[in-house]
Amino acid sequence: MSNKPLGIAGKFAAWGERSQLTPLLALFGLILGIMAAMITPREEEPQIDVTMADIMIAFPGADVSQVEQQLTTPLERHFARMQGIEHIFSVSQPGQALVTVQFEVGIARDTALVQLFDTLAGWQQQHPQFTQPLVKARGIDDVPILGLTLTGADLELKDVADSLIEPLQNVAGVRDISIIGAEPEQINVTLDNTALTRVGLDFNAVSQALASQNQSGQAGYRLQGNQYIPVQVGGFIESAEALSNLIVANVDGKPVRLHQVAEISTQAEVPSQYVWSRQKGGELAPAITLAITKKAGENAVVVAEQVLARLATMQQQLLPEQLQVEVTRNYGQTADDKASKLIQKLIFATISVVALVLLTLGKREAVVVGSAVVLTLAMTLFASWAWGFTLNRVSLFALIFSIGILVDDAIVVVENIHRHLGLGKSLKTSIPAAVDEVGGPTILATFTVIAALLPMAFVSGLMGPYMSPIPINASLGMLLSLLIALTVTPWLARHLLKDEHHQEQQSDKLHRFFHKLMLPLLTHRKRRYLMGFGLIGLIVAMLGLAVVQAVVMKMLPFDNKSEIKLVLDMPEGSTLEQTNAVLVELAQTLDSVDEVAATQIYAGTASPIGFNGLVRQYYLRQGANMGDVQVTLKELGERERASHELALAIRPLLTPIAEAVGASLKIVEVPPGPPVMAPIVAEIYGPSAQARADAAQLTLAQLQQTEGVVDIDSTLVSDSLEEVWQVNRERAAQLGVTAEQVVRVLQTALAGMDVTYLAIPHQTQPVAVKVRLPNTWQGQLSQLQNVTVLSQTSGQAIPVAELIDRVQRPYAQPIYHKDLRPVVYVTADMAGDLDSPLYGLFAAAGDIELPQTYISQPDVWNTAALKWDGEWQITYETFRDMGAAYAVGLLLIYLLVVGHFGSYAVPLVIMAPIPLTLIGIMPGHALLGAQFTATSMIGMIALAGIIVRNSILLVDFVREEVAAGKDLNEAVIEAAAVRAKPIVLTALAAMLGAFFILDDPIFSGLAVSLIFGIAVSTALTLVVIPLLYASLLRRKAKHL
Repeated sequence: MSNKPLGIAGKFAAWGERSQLTPLLALFGLILGIMAAMITPREEEPQIDVTMADIMIAFPGADVSQVEQQLTTPLERHFARMQGIEHIFSVSQPGQALVTVQFEVGIARDTALVQLFDTLAGWQQQHPQFTQPLVKARGIDDVPILGLTLTGADLELKDVADSLIEPLQNVAGVRDISIIGAEPEQINVTLDNTALTRVGLDFNAVSQALASQNQSGQAGYRLQGNQYIPVQVGGFIESAEALSNLIVANVDGKPVRLHQVAEISTQAEVPSQYVWSRQKGGELAPAITLAITKKAGENAVVVAEQVLARLATMQQQLLPEQLQVEVTRNYGQTADDKASKLIQKLIFATISVVALVLLTLGKREAVVVGSAVVLTLAMTLFASWAWGFTLNRVSLFALIFSIGILVDDAIVVVENIHRHLGLGKSLKTSIPAAVDEVGGPTILATFTVIAALLPMAFVSGLMGPYMSPIPINASLGMLLSLLIALTVTPWLARHLLKDEHHQEQQSDKLHRFFHKLMLPLLTHRKRRYLMGFGLIGLIVAMLGLAVVQAVVMKMLPFDNKSEIKLVLDMPEGSTLEQTNAVLVELAQTLDSVDEVAATQIYAGTASPIGFNGLVRQYYLRQGANMGDVQVTLKELGERERASHELALAIRPLLTPIAEAVGASLKIVEVPPGPPVMAPIVAEIYGPSAQARADAAQLTLAQLQQTEGVVDIDSTLVSDSLEEVWQVNRERAAQLGVTAEQVVRVLQTALAGMDVTYLAIPHQTQPVAVKVRLPNTWQGQLSQLQNVTVLSQTSGQAIPVAELIDRVQRPYAQPIYHKDLRPVVYVTADMAGDLDSPLYGLFAAAGDIELPQTYISQPDVWNTAALKWDGEWQITYETFRDMGAAYAVGLLLIYLLVVGHFGSYAVPLVIMAPIPLTLIGIMPGHALLGAQFTATSMIGMIALAGIIVRNSILLVDFVREEVAAGKDLNEAVIEAAAVRAKPIVLTALAAMLGAFFILDDPIFSGLAVSLIFGIAVSTALTLVVIPLLYASLLRRKAKHL
């Protein structure tokens, strides 16, 4: 075989071994990798390009049905014409509609919004009667990376927060800063109804006077000599004092000033929200939170560090000493910690693989392999940066996972050079020949691994871009490792390995071992059949572990995070004080939990959102009956229990508090992957609102009876009353009053009305002037009915009671739509030992007597029907796409092997060990109590390429030996003995790389698949593949 001309691999090796460019190119690649590690932005999670837009349109006075039929439905149909729409959601409520357009993942934000605004403009032209829509685009960059909670005794926190906005906004990379917990700056004009009646005024007259006298404008120009001088007319009111002295009317020749008929104050009579910060066991402290987002593509670590540095400087120089700033969120720090920890694991994994080579081949060989691995990682980091990936947990896990397979090419090449030297050849002749001998199989094996991994990059939905760094980075790394193994590794071998001969005693031992093991199988067909049927039985038995729930199926396991959120929904009509009291009780109850460090309470408003809150639209949670408790946990090193364990532990403590007041409480954890509306979602469709409500109640009842199902809720609003004060138009007309007057007076009386704005010097924004009645009047019907309206004909003050007919009726249910169809959502979660929502879903589904679908909206129109969504939907789509990727990968592997061996049957032999991986994967999950997740599936797919690599090495060796005239049985035994060492070495290297991600909650499934799958399938491959190939050759020989 030594006289054979060199193939492409040998030629590459011969060039790389002697070229002066090889070390220079290697050094250049190393520098590129170091540069990439320094400049690549660090983030905790991959950036997913998903764009949503909320379109809010007012329809004053319209009831729910009118809003749905005349506004929401036509607008949805208009949006449905656009390309690239994933879903259209809407909710119709009295007087307003909210339509949410969710674009497909991967559509650029600018492209999506240009299309949206263009479509919306077309709709407005067709429907000019509606008010100007308010459009708010949402995306991953709307999630704050920093949360700064301000507290301090005797401080005007709003003023302090306002003073921080501009300096922090100027920090490079900061996108937006929002203030949570600050009452809007306003001047309250609380009218005295008795005083107004005495001077012959009403609310409308005062409002019109304030608006009309606070005017200023550009009148034009006047000519003075040869120069035009601009003329400004009027002037804005610039202080509360000036407003107080404003003349609002003249009565009997005497001016009536505003302070004579109203009380002017700058403090809100009733707050609309409360924000509190509380250290464990401490007192409640009023607080304000600054939520800071970063610009797209910016390094979260750098932005967060620069903001905190600027804040520290301001605290020393400008801010009050008693101000306390608590960093309640720092995604930059968590991203940096995670990246640093994973880079450390990457280093340890590399050292472990090099140590493995050191122990098995020698120290010089270890240096060669180690150098090749470091160079491969460096160049892969650069390729990852060039591709557009950030340094995040997924991309770094991809590198750690890849260590074991990136080193394979170098190990195979170095081990074969090592073997050739042991056969008595010189280093000079050994290197090209040794590389060429394994070059063909190595090239083919590399592309089979890529063929197995790369199709995963085309997984659709949110999970696709989330996991895409794994197949792309691993595939790029494999290509680079092959290039380095064929060029740089021969150069390193020539300069580092010694030109000396050694006896390979280990090879003789392996030959004797495999001779004893395999000869009985080679010579007895029944034994081969018995082994084959036994392996098939084992595969079937291992699949049965999932059926009996010894292995639990789940999308992704929970991560160990530093925060938990409590989301509270009080009954409709609850006051802010009631909501706040329950939230405070929830926070105080957590004092008994050791792992809790602090809590932040948000009553009437939402806490800073995460990606989960973005998808679930938590930012819309504004109202007196809503609130959150943000629970901050101790650092990972200071607590024994993981965040998921704590979420389970606090549930029995907190649920009774909510149930006692009829509230809905959800304990929300940071999702481990792409978020969904809820882990379990039942979408109820039906021909009428009553049919949907009845079906929703049926579903709710069944979920409540299902073991392990918790946090059960629906979009049905609890029964409450609303009043309709209908203007008696005929009576009003006779008295000289219009319906508009009555509406405006009652709006002012009950909710207040912003009638104008003051341009107060040194204020960053105009200050609203709100005209209203004392808050106590809301609870006194007689006083409200005695509010007067001035007659336009007689000038008399007419009590509202004479102009309206008051009717009470049940509060109208909001109408939800999904993709143009009315829907009611029922949501739930799973808790307990079996926390996979899939099992709760299927347990409940069997007892719900409704038509049900699992993949698409039900094609049922005359009766209520149910479609399951939530984690099930994303699990189905992910595993469907991964299954398709697996099938495509197998097909590509088959085509590659057919092209190399020129046979249709040989690839089937080579791919035979793929099912054997299940014999290791499933028991491994059962043994460690690990759930079979999407990352487990990734490991299973990767194994297809890894195991095929081993098969190729074995079959190629047997083929070469048989072609050289060796006996078939001896060739088979020799193949197992000679190739066992590189195969076991590469297997151990892959297992070592996987070992370092075994402790990660999310990626442990991938590690379990690799460790146990490789261990079992490698051992079986060394026996099964040579036997199958020998049987194939015998069968062919019989037919010749």
